[in-house]
Amino acid sequence: MNDTDFQEKVVKEDLTIINYSASWCGPCKQQLPTLKSLAESDEFKHINFYYCDVDNNLNTSTSANIRGVPTLVKYRKGQEVSRKVGASSEADLKAFFKSED
Repeated sequence: MNDTDFQEKVVKEDLTIINYSASWCGPCKQQLPTLKSLAESDEFKHINFYYCDVDNNLNTSTSANIRGVPTLVKYRKGQEVSRKVGASSEADLKAFFKSED
């Protein structure tokens, strides 16, 4: 996920979650398998999931006001509706994905 992707994809999508992360982040690495599993599940197939490495995409991360990783940001048509900072359990992730913010 980078600036171009955001403008070409996220702004046009009904519901998107971007995982702002970093390769050096332990909690990010720990949470990633759960995120991948949920993203591939039928339950959340209506959500578009993306990964954004904050070190490689400083403009995108700065624009999103990312201050710590991992941070999940939920967007509707490119507008942020909620965010979740820090590693989360599978149950917490599911609740965040299902929330109607």
